[in-house]
Amino acid sequence: MQSEGVNVRQTTPASGAIATPPPVTPPLPTNVTPEFLPTVAGSIRNLPRPMKFAVVPLLLVLLIGWYFWMDRVSTDDAEVDAHITAAASQVSGYVVAISVDDNVSVKEGDVLLQIDAREYKAELDQAKASLDLAEEQARSAELQIGLTRATTTQSTGGAAAQVDSDAADYTVSQAQLERTATANLLQAQAEVASKRATNERAQADLERYKPLVQTDDVSKFQFDAVDAAARVAQSDLASAQQQLAAAQQNVEIARASVNSSRAKASRSQSLLMETKAREQQVPITEATYKSAQAAVERARAVWEQARLNLGYTTIRAPISGQVTQLTVHLGQYVVPGSLLFTLVPLDQVYVTANFKETQMNRVRPGQSARIHVDTYGRDFDGVVDSIAGAAGSRQALLPPQNATGNFIKVVQRIPVKILVKQSGDPRFVLRPGMNVEATVSTR
Repeated sequence: MQSEGVNVRQTTPASGAIATPPPVTPPLPTNVTPEFLPTVAGSIRNLPRPMKFAVVPLLLVLLIGWYFWMDRVSTDDAEVDAHITAAASQVSGYVVAISVDDNVSVKEGDVLLQIDAREYKAELDQAKASLDLAEEQARSAELQIGLTRATTTQSTGGAAAQVDSDAADYTVSQAQLERTATANLLQAQAEVASKRATNERAQADLERYKPLVQTDDVSKFQFDAVDAAARVAQSDLASAQQQLAAAQQNVEIARASVNSSRAKASRSQSLLMETKAREQQVPITEATYKSAQAAVERARAVWEQARLNLGYTTIRAPISGQVTQLTVHLGQYVVPGSLLFTLVPLDQVYVTANFKETQMNRVRPGQSARIHVDTYGRDFDGVVDSIAGAAGSRQALLPPQNATGNFIKVVQRIPVKILVKQSGDPRFVLRPGMNVEATVSTR
């Protein structure tokens, strides 16, 4: 039944449903379309008072829940992680001391384990002695460079001066030989010839006067004068002959002096060449010094390695954390690479949350997060640190190969690293491997 100006809408109930009359609404103008909120508000106003008090809080709760949950993504595929450090031995030896036990907390730099260091101490002493010897040899080689350079330089200079001096002596001796052979010897030979002629004439005169003095053709006085002149001429000839012999001997002496000067000049020239050849010892000594320096560096490297090996016998905590998996015992022989224990930094844990790829549209680093830990039944605050560069399936040991022909589209998960603000209460410690639920606010 319709009355004028009033539209009555009837609904047909579904099969088996009880039909209820629709609520009576005030008539609206036919040219006006009702809006949602005014319609809802009008409907709420038409409700009884007790229902109004129940509906209004419910709507507020729904609005608040919609506001908070529409901009959030959550996953229960999350766990607590940490960069666990595995400590291994770098040298071999027997374990002589262990100062830690399983599941105890240590600080960075604490001494945790000691390997027998006597053998490495002896190697270090031997390497130090070799280094000292190499350094002294290098120092000696360095001093030898200066000594060789100074010695060869002075020797070369002295040899060069000696060559000049001997050359001058040779020139002087040659000049003296020329003077002796040409002047003195020729003069002596001429003097001998002159004295010989004089002597021959005097002797001839004497022979002529001898028969004349016997026949008294000449006086005794005249004969004595001729005899004396003959004896003088003979004496002068003998003197000239002696001077000639002396001149000839001087020539031989001068010639011997020339030969001696020539030999000295040759010897000094050889000495000069020898000293110049000895100058080649300078680069040889320099090469010896460089070789000694290389030996020093090699000995220093051996000493440094021995010092490191000695330091490796003391195992210290590389980070602060909790000792786990203590696999070494007192008296055990360890070799390089042997796992000794692991350290878990409980103060540096984080959460790896594997969100579905369909949830990653608005996830960004720096967004706040909430971590619910089932172990303690409480939430922890966090912040998104970074997002992995690939899906977890691509980082698996055997990643899937979609080109095999058996491809099935499966929603992949992207690891998200979330830094957690831990509680100061020691009862609520997050340990790697714990399963948690992560919720990220994407507003």
